[in-house]
Amino acid sequence: MSLTEETLLKGIGVSPGIVIGPARVLIPDVSRVSSRAIEADEVSHEQKRFRMALKETRAQLVHIRKQVAEVLDEEHARIFDAHMLVVEDELLVSEVEKAVEVERTNVEPLLQRIALSYADKLAGLEDQYLAGRATDIRDVTRRILANLAEEAVESLRDIESPCVLVSTDLLPSDTAGLDTKKVQAFITDLGSANSHTAIMARALNVPAVVGLRSATAAVHPDDLLLVDGAKGVVFIRPSEARLADYAERSRHQAVIRQELDLLRDKPPETLDGYHVPLTANIELLEELEGVDAGGAKGIGLYRTEFLFLGSDSLPDEDEQTAAYIKAAQSQYPAPVVIRTLDLGADKMPDSMERRREMNPFLGLRAIRLCLDRPELFCVQLRAILRASVHENVRLMYPMVTGVAEVKEANALLHQCMNELTEKGIPFNREIEVGTMIEVPSAALVADKIAPHVRFFSLGTNDLIQYSMAVDRGNEDVAHLYQPTNLAVIRLIDHVVKVCRRFGLWSTICGQMASTPHLVPLLVGLGVDELSVSPVQAPLIKDVIRKLYYADAVELAQRALISDTSEEVEAHCVNMIVDVAPEVLALTE
Repeated sequence: MSLTEETLLKGIGVSPGIVIGPARVLIPDVSRVSSRAIEADEVSHEQKRFRMALKETRAQLVHIRKQVAEVLDEEHARIFDAHMLVVEDELLVSEVEKAVEVERTNVEPLLQRIALSYADKLAGLEDQYLAGRATDIRDVTRRILANLAEEAVESLRDIESPCVLVSTDLLPSDTAGLDTKKVQAFITDLGSANSHTAIMARALNVPAVVGLRSATAAVHPDDLLLVDGAKGVVFIRPSEARLADYAERSRHQAVIRQELDLLRDKPPETLDGYHVPLTANIELLEELEGVDAGGAKGIGLYRTEFLFLGSDSLPDEDEQTAAYIKAAQSQYPAPVVIRTLDLGADKMPDSMERRREMNPFLGLRAIRLCLDRPELFCVQLRAILRASVHENVRLMYPMVTGVAEVKEANALLHQCMNELTEKGIPFNREIEVGTMIEVPSAALVADKIAPHVRFFSLGTNDLIQYSMAVDRGNEDVAHLYQPTNLAVIRLIDHVVKVCRRFGLWSTICGQMASTPHLVPLLVGLGVDELSVSPVQAPLIKDVIRKLYYADAVELAQRALISDTSEEVEAHCVNMIVDVAPEVLALTE
């Protein structure tokens, strides 16, 4: 292929934005280490070298952690707590020191072999959280090796001119060191949407595309790159026509965003007066400011498990109460729906004992885990109840599969109410309780669950995944993950009709609600509320305000009798093209 020809690479967009700049290809610096034999009297010296390198590595990590906490926040700084645990892992340290003694070899190749063996084993696990720790081990190993060689780990802050960084992978400490005035975007061969590196990229607002597979092989130093972080595409040596197209696109998007900002205080109402409340999904308290800024009112899903992740100890009742009160006060009088812990599968805090499960996504997680550990569950229930003195607080159980779990959870809730009453602690005894509907069995028996709750919130991400038996993280079957599949639409329609029959409130809090071209379909199906990502709220509000409710109902009825997912998708896209084409300019 000619070195002047435009080349397209497709990956996973993890941080949006359009950047054009020269490539800086980062050559991995952890690669080959030399091996040399040592004498018996050199063993203790070699072990001492290792210990000194560990000490220096820990000091560097403490410094990096402090920098990240100052530049970003404590939540992102906690990423490096996992790195320090690697340095302090006595099992790993003792195994390396023993190998030095037995094999009479310098420490570098032994450390590399043993540590990377651990990393490879973790990377192969089904548990995504544990698999993610492989990156931590590789990152720390690289740093220890550099300190053993008494060489500085290459700092990305040393980059002197603006560029697009290209690498096999970027480790968390790499992204922590990014000078965002110089590194304007980055692309990697490896990576996933939920990796620590992706989280850091979004926090730093650096456009990024990961999972490109062949970027380091295809890109040459100083090649001009065009990175589209929203679409997940990279153009190597973009043509003049491509550059002109993207320049115009960037100008157009900037104008659209300015216009959408004007909708912040406008009601989410259709042209014929149908009101569709728009609330926000949040994970961290730091996101509260963005709720109102995006035009949403209230929180439709507060994922509380993120209070527990990355912490050395479980938050106690007072800590949880303070967090929930802060969320409630920030949104009052708009509602705040607090979801109880959805721990398990890929989300388990370091401070909790893990059980090895062959398929953790179908295992002991969410409401199952909470009912299995009532002492953990009741601490959270009491905290939510204490926060409910602010009467906008609602409570919601995740991943219920039938009425028995709801009854058991409600029994524990009433037990907690009695405990607070005995202590004279105020709370709202009439707090609204709801459940997530994200498992097909729950959707099918929604009429049995309905008498025991006040609202349903459809978590469409899992509902689609479990209905279609598709792991959306598996690229071989990801194309079968279809939000517009008739089975999914019928389940949503069924749940909404149950809500109307029993006088319950219905919400969609999954990704479908944050997908602009699917909003008319959901509105037409009669969903009462949409809970969306705060950054998507302006787009969703724009769609709602340009719809006629009658047209949305007609679209939904066509969808319910369609034969294929593609047919429904086409109907939805065609409607957006007609009513809000500017939204497509930001999402396609």
